[in-house]
Amino acid sequence: GHRRKNWKVRKFVLRDDPAYLHYYDPAGGEDPLGTIRLRGCVVTAVEDVPDSKKYEIDNNLFEVITADDIHYYLQAASPTERTEWIKAIQTVARTGK
Repeated sequence: GHRRKNWKVRKFVLRDDPAYLHYYDPAGGEDPLGTIRLRGCVVTAVEDVPDSKKYEIDNNLFEVITADDIHYYLQAASPTERTEWIKAIQTVARTGK
């Protein structure tokens, strides 16, 4: 959504061997639409987003910055879920292969 200025619902699968976050179309399909390499990434909560009302952002955002300096903005369903995702991704980024 950070490049196209719109948000799409995606299903995410976190893997630690190799350390990747795969994303899929929630309507189905076995092949991922894309992959985020997590080894050496930085993940943080995002508290303030310009134009959040314009883009219907609920402020449950977090950002993943890959080792290649690619920025991904993801929105969780709730603050609790955002915290769980951040912790899980940090663990995989640190210990995954």
